[in-house]
Amino acid sequence: MLHVSDPSTGTLSQMNTRFLALLLFSALVEQAVCKQVPDYIKDLYKKVKESECTGGDVLKSGFHDTDGDNGGFMYCQKDTKGKAIYLKGKKGELVNMDVDCDGGISGKNDKRCASSKDTQDITAFQDQVSRHGLNDLDPTIIPYVVFGNTGNDKLEFDPTKHGIKPLSVMAVVCNNKLIYGVWGDTNGEEDEPKVGEASISLATECFGKTINGDNGHDQKDVLFLAFPGDDAVPGAKANWKAKSYKEFEKSIESIGDKLVERFKNE
Repeated sequence: MLHVSDPSTGTLSQMNTRFLALLLFSALVEQAVCKQVPDYIKDLYKKVKESECTGGDVLKSGFHDTDGDNGGFMYCQKDTKGKAIYLKGKKGELVNMDVDCDGGISGKNDKRCASSKDTQDITAFQDQVSRHGLNDLDPTIIPYVVFGNTGNDKLEFDPTKHGIKPLSVMAVVCNNKLIYGVWGDTNGEEDEPKVGEASISLATECFGKTINGDNGHDQKDVLFLAFPGDDAVPGAKANWKAKSYKEFEKSIESIGDKLVERFKNE
């Protein structure tokens, strides 16, 4: 039987070659987003996870990671030499990752947000987000971290008093990945003020699509790093109007790389 190849599609061998090239390109794009954790950040992760945060290194303590726990979680600066602050539990613990669907669309583009019981229509920095042409952060696209605690008279923490600026780039080490996001929201008033929360887009990149608005990551092994200084603020360099998580994260990648390199020669 005579086989005639269509010049618009090429031979089967050529098609296979193009398919393999496409797979390779996709893998490279995926690798560019899901960055390998540099050795110096692995070292920092191990150091802060295994240490106790005490004395002047504790910026504020008494926070909760889950309902009904002992409130032993804190904002800490130990082993960072003022280059970053992070969330910490007792020795051997960091924090978990709850899922946040707050924002201008309240996660309506992702059905997984429907299970969230406390979704708010706005984030804490809506007024600043509007300067970039958005109504608010879209939690299904923008990888943001919920950081800082407000509204509880007995227990508050304001990261801006430690040089952290709204919408600044943060680094998250989760599930053996290094992911960049922005400080995009704060923890609101609660009987048990909590820490350890990120937008559904960031949480999905960490732990996959089984994550939803009421089902986060329970293990206390996530490192959230916030960086003081103007150089952590992406401003117009960030693609605030990105159509996907990957587009946005890619736009802040170079800033994130420079921030984590603060620890390169430690």
